[in-house]
Amino acid sequence: MGFPEVRMRRLRRNPALRRMVAETSLSPNDFIMPLFVRPGTGIKKEIKSMPGNYQCSVDQLVEEAKAIEAVGVPAVILFGIPDTKDPIGSSAFADDAIVCRAIETLKKECPALCVITDVCMCEYTDHGHCGAIRPNLDGAPDVHNDATLELLAKEALAHARAGADMVAPSDMMDGRVGVLRQTLDDHHFEEVPIMAYSAKFASAFYGPFRDAAESPPQFGDRRTYQMDPPNRKEAMREIALDIEEGADIIMVKPALAYLDIIREASDCFDLPIAAYQVSGEFAMVKSAAAQGWIDEKNTALECLMAIKRAGAKLILTYWAKDAAVWLAR
Repeated sequence: MGFPEVRMRRLRRNPALRRMVAETSLSPNDFIMPLFVRPGTGIKKEIKSMPGNYQCSVDQLVEEAKAIEAVGVPAVILFGIPDTKDPIGSSAFADDAIVCRAIETLKKECPALCVITDVCMCEYTDHGHCGAIRPNLDGAPDVHNDATLELLAKEALAHARAGADMVAPSDMMDGRVGVLRQTLDDHHFEEVPIMAYSAKFASAFYGPFRDAAESPPQFGDRRTYQMDPPNRKEAMREIALDIEEGADIIMVKPALAYLDIIREASDCFDLPIAAYQVSGEFAMVKSAAAQGWIDEKNTALECLMAIKRAGAKLILTYWAKDAAVWLAR
């Protein structure tokens, strides 16, 4: 008597069976929604290259945050767009910093919402780079690592003082996690966790974000500090260093083109892995859907599922609110 013929399709026969045996699932609890805040009142300006996303004044940001919270998304990450910029991005940590005002208001109006802040200088510097500019060995202008660490520490501390639940350095300077951890601890913010953009690649997928955050570099590019896309082993070293310095969550950015990095990080490190589904990933699907070439909902959810299946525990996504609604239906 031989073995019966293998029938792999039996458990795919109807939706109930498929749900019962699904190896990966998505939940609104997986999502973090990026939000862009700027000074003023009554401002809700749609970002042309990212339909459905906005630059908001604090009053409008609160309404958006309430809508996000209402569909079950537990967290937002804030990016600031200041009125004025200078060479060191001092508006990032000034007494009236726009992100700090947004944190204070959100924690008052939405106390259960987890408010995370992006810690970087590119939105605040007049040159659009992620830190202080000094000449390099060739005499060309470049971001100075250690001078930038001082600025990042000031920004993270300002966010913590305003009430941020978590800070997320995205600059890719060497040693930044250790400096931020020490600074926060020295000022009695030991309980504020750090979500480090540990493997942030110099990617072509960031274009629409620079429109959203008004932060394109005014010269050169960011390849001297963001990671080179071919390098997988280097990403693991970057992550290991951030963990050693005190990161609580590590992030891979972008997500879809770096699923192999997410998978390896998940296999190698026993910390929560976040992945950023970046603006270019979002905009491509939006554009194709607008042309009727693909279905936005199903494509977006498939991409999110791929990121989760690769090993991400948390996903920063511009579809957070929409995806939460889709999953509830």
